[in-house]
Amino acid sequence: MFDIGWQEIFILAVIALIVIGPKDLPSAIRTITRGLRKAREMARDLRDGMDDVVREAELEDLTNTISGEGGDLKKKIKDAADLDFDDMDLEGDLRDEMTGAVEDLKAITDPGASRKDAEAETAEAPKKRKPGKRKAGKPGKRRDAALGKADG
Repeated sequence: MFDIGWQEIFILAVIALIVIGPKDLPSAIRTITRGLRKAREMARDLRDGMDDVVREAELEDLTNTISGEGGDLKKKIKDAADLDFDDMDLEGDLRDEMTGAVEDLKAITDPGASRKDAEAETAEAPKKRKPGKRKAGKPGKRRDAALGKADG
């Protein structure tokens, strides 16, 4: 703090011993230490008071900022929550989605439909078929065995 080394402290102690005297030196040291404690307490109280003032000022600024934008914030929330449901056809959209899903499910699970689709694809695009590959619509031995059909 004061950047005082042990040599300076020794010189001050010798001067205090000479000036004050050995008889009154302990009471003088007590008085000096009490004064230093009071000065530290006062500095700490001042620092705490200044911190409180700064916190209150920051809180006040924050409160002003929030209350200043609060009206706009309330308006933004109301505008976001005020959706115009009259223009939306929720039932129609849901019905269309469900119908499409049912058709997709039927197309995936119906074996007759998949044969017809495969035959239609091969009839439309015969060039896309690679040589050596079987048509997807014709049943093979493995497929018949899996379905439980007899060869014949």
